[in-house]
Amino acid sequence: MRCKSEETMEQIKNAVEEFYFSHYRSPSIGELAAEVGYAKSTVHSYLWEMDRRGLLSYNGKTAETSVTRKANAEVVLTPVLGGISCGQPEYAEEDFEAYVALPTALFGSGEFLLLRARGYSMVEAGIEPGDLVVIKKQNTADEGDIIVALVDNETTLKRFYIDHEKGCIRLHPENSTMEDIYTDRCYVQGVAQQVIKQLT
Repeated sequence: MRCKSEETMEQIKNAVEEFYFSHYRSPSIGELAAEVGYAKSTVHSYLWEMDRRGLLSYNGKTAETSVTRKANAEVVLTPVLGGISCGQPEYAEEDFEAYVALPTALFGSGEFLLLRARGYSMVEAGIEPGDLVVIKKQNTADEGDIIVALVDNETTLKRFYIDHEKGCIRLHPENSTMEDIYTDRCYVQGVAQQVIKQLT
C-alpha cells in the first residue's frame, strides 16, 4: 500500500468537520471528494486508513471526528419577525424577515419564532428595542412568564399575571413609568425563553 500523506489526512479531517457544521451531517464520499479535490476512490481509501489509525471513525458511509462526535447538530428552523404584527393570532409567512437555525442544545426543542423587540415596555427585564426575543409558540403560560399576547386585536410582549381580586388577567410592563394592562380576554401566542442582543 502506498504511504498516505499526513497533509491529505488533515485536509480530509478538516473538510469532514467543515461540511458537518455547514450541513449538520456527515458528507458523502462524492461530497467529500469534491471538497478536497481528489477522486472518490482516493478519498475512500484515505478514510479507511484514517479510521484504522484512529484519526476519525468511518463505517463505509459516514465519517466522524472527535469534534463532530461531541457536537449536537440538531437545530430548529425558526422564523425572524421584524416586530409583532397587530391583529393576527397567527403569523403569515410574508411577515418573516428570514429563517435561522436555533441549536436545540441551547434553546431546547419545540416550535419557536424570533421576535425583534420594539418599544421600551420591557427594558427592566433586559429587553430593549432591536433585541431578538426567542419565543416558544404555545397557548398557555404560567404566572410570571413573559408572553406574546393578543389583547383587543393587538399583540404585545408583557409579563403575565392573574389578578384574582379583579377576576381578570394583568399584563405587566417591565418599565416603572408604564401602567399594567387589565383584560378579561387574552390570547397567549407564546412564551419568551431567551433574549439575543448585540453588544455595543
